[in-house]
Amino acid sequence: MQALEAKHTIAIRAAVDASQKIMDIYENEFQTIIKDDGSPLTKADLASTKIIHKYLEPLGIPITGEETEKMPFSEREKWKECWCVDPLDGTKEFINRNGEFAVNLALLRKGKPVFGLIASPVQKLMYIGGIETGVFKIEFDYAENMAKWEPINTPNSINDPIVMTCSRSHHSGPVIHFINDLKKISPTVEFTKKGSSLKFFDLASGAADVYPRFAPTMEWDIAAGQAILEALGGSVVHAETGLPLYYNKENLTNPYFIAKTKPLIALSP
Repeated sequence: MQALEAKHTIAIRAAVDASQKIMDIYENEFQTIIKDDGSPLTKADLASTKIIHKYLEPLGIPITGEETEKMPFSEREKWKECWCVDPLDGTKEFINRNGEFAVNLALLRKGKPVFGLIASPVQKLMYIGGIETGVFKIEFDYAENMAKWEPINTPNSINDPIVMTCSRSHHSGPVIHFINDLKKISPTVEFTKKGSSLKFFDLASGAADVYPRFAPTMEWDIAAGQAILEALGGSVVHAETGLPLYYNKENLTNPYFIAKTKPLIALSP
């Protein structure tokens, strides 16, 4: 493992503090606001944003994200490096109080996610990493003690039966053709539903093999998960072109995509 840089450790601290604030709000009554685009917003989203910005802004690296003011593309396209942040991924899950929400932080370099962090405030657990650092599972209590971090290695094989993870709050659309392709590898496909970017916990650990998404997502929903999965030899690719997703685009909406673990990539038809 290459030693973590200061910006990585600062991101970890930001995620822990933001997660703790999110839980303070989650455990009490809160109101929900409906934004102009129809998506929900709570004071947890705003409080988490404020904390994350407090940590990241002194680094001098631009920030884009769910609740961050969007700079025009004419400015963003000049950025060589930037943070891509979702301060509360899975706001609907937060409102429904099912615990399946997360904090996402990704570091992008020329549109490519090179470091990702996904934190579960409820589990007090995060996965972090990228190609340069390796991937680790970290309990919040040991966030400052690298000796207690658990290195995550590439899964050795696919599950039997194969496991496809999908969204709890959003339907994935026309996936029958994709499922039929999976059945060429495994006659039986098992399905598991989970909210937010926590699906990448299952992909990174090998508990799931694939996550197809044929519904809209934004860059900050996926960038951290892609950095982590690619570091484990997996991929997050455009469902039609098969090319890796890239970020800080003019349009911040993702194309439909398929995320796969390395063992499934090796077996895919």
